[in-house]
Amino acid sequence: MRHELKIDDRTLSYLDSGGPGRPLLALHGGLSEGGAFIGLAQALGDEWRVIAPDQRGHGDSDRAPHYRTEGFVADALALLDHLGLHAPVAVLGYSLGGITAVHLAAEHPGRVSALVNVDSTIEVPLTGAPEAGRAPAGFEFLHTMRYTAATREELLEAAGPIGSQFVAQALRPLADGGWRLPYHPQDMLDAIAGARGDHWDAWLGSRCPAVLIHATGSAPLPQATAEAMVSRRPGTSYIPLDGDHFVPFTQPDAFHTAVGKFLAGL
Repeated sequence: MRHELKIDDRTLSYLDSGGPGRPLLALHGGLSEGGAFIGLAQALGDEWRVIAPDQRGHGDSDRAPHYRTEGFVADALALLDHLGLHAPVAVLGYSLGGITAVHLAAEHPGRVSALVNVDSTIEVPLTGAPEAGRAPAGFEFLHTMRYTAATREELLEAAGPIGSQFVAQALRPLADGGWRLPYHPQDMLDAIAGARGDHWDAWLGSRCPAVLIHATGSAPLPQATAEAMVSRRPGTSYIPLDGDHFVPFTQPDAFHTAVGKFLAGL
């Protein structure tokens, strides 16, 4: 079910599968929303209660003053407090959400019992990243995307290569009859810029059980980096999945099985 809370006059919207299961905080990637984990919640069943927020600037949550990692972490903590989840919980993070999860586990170890990193690198390159408002390689389409339009077709056309696969099912109707994206393109550029840099200290800064679910054809997370992440952090297991960075969407059954396997062993 969908719920919301207020954080400094901002609305944070979230999905909560409910039930008596152990809580799993699931943090989506950029250009996405909490609804990306509906299938995971169904696959895990009653043993896990999946709580999936629309992170700041995404989905039904309001836009925020900034999109630095500390802001995403603060929102996650506010949600856990709002739900009365003060004991450690399992946290899953995909892509951008993985960086948030890694920092949450390192900076607030008493709140995280286990960490599921889904193809999230901890080395976000400075070269090729947004400078003077420009998008990094692979994200140039953000400059042509429109936040609102009179018709769905206009928004999908402006979204380019990701339109039909990742945008079509997520568009929001406006009161005046128009449509909007589930995120503002500039906010996404700011979120990419906010994640730049080296996150090794955060990755190595937690001690809870962890797993790296790695897409072996991932461009953001090369094999050598993935292997170093697993070998350098004690208590970290490794589950490879054939496919690219979008494997949670292109191979959902394999993704759900990998998450379930790790969680069952806790």
